[in-house]
Amino acid sequence: MMRIHLGISTCPNDTFAFHGILNKCVDFRGLEFAIELLDVEELNRRLLAGDFDVAKASFHAALYLTAELGVLPVGSALGFGVGPILLGARPKTRPGDRLMSLAGGELPHVLCPGKHTTATLLYRLFHAGEGREKQVVFSDIMPALREKKADFGVCIHEGRFTWKDYGLSFVEDLGSTWEANTSSPLPLGGILVRHRLGEECMATLSAVIRDSLSYAEGHREEVVSTMRLYAQELSEEVMFQHVDLYVNEWTHDLGDIGRSALVTLHERAAAIGLLPPAVPRLTVY
Repeated sequence: MMRIHLGISTCPNDTFAFHGILNKCVDFRGLEFAIELLDVEELNRRLLAGDFDVAKASFHAALYLTAELGVLPVGSALGFGVGPILLGARPKTRPGDRLMSLAGGELPHVLCPGKHTTATLLYRLFHAGEGREKQVVFSDIMPALREKKADFGVCIHEGRFTWKDYGLSFVEDLGSTWEANTSSPLPLGGILVRHRLGEECMATLSAVIRDSLSYAEGHREEVVSTMRLYAQELSEEVMFQHVDLYVNEWTHDLGDIGRSALVTLHERAAAIGLLPPAVPRLTVY
């Protein structure tokens, strides 16, 4: 039996997809899992430090780890209309204004959900130099904006559906900006795997994850208790809004479109100097 150190995020789309594995509802096909559930940026940091055999992490982080890690074709968060949103603590003035004008002409404070999150990469792609970045845990962003501790924040996960409850202003859908600039679905994160595990093990992992995903889709009410253990927002309606948006055809298989989107992400990150020119592209197994 092969032991796999697995890391997944606490967001509902991951606890939904991995419910079958977390609760041993599917055949592990000879694998054994030691599982940790963490904030996405903690997963990114741990992967960069060499932890985990397999983990759900940001594709931004994955761009720096291509020599060590590839991507499984199953389990990704990728699509149209799935991107992070940029929120403001104060009412927006005019559509299309730059962040400095919205913040009264001063260089604004912008909260981001982690240095290696794809959300932060998108902010840097489209708003480089427009604010003073501060990296915080994603769940702290909307409360901080409500308390006027920052001017803007890049919001991910369930906050996409609940930001109005915090009295915040909507500034921009960064995913829509990506789509308009690239005509590509946005690749947020995926299941990263160490090359050293070998392709046979990776094929088995993909099969087990697909079984877990299919199990969750056939037992939606059963999965609620698992999602609720870890979700930032506990409303069943909000959790399933999240799942129905982020678990889609590309979660089942990245396919050619998903692979092309990863190439585009690599090229855009390299174009603004976030990647050395010699860094190889991600391998999708």
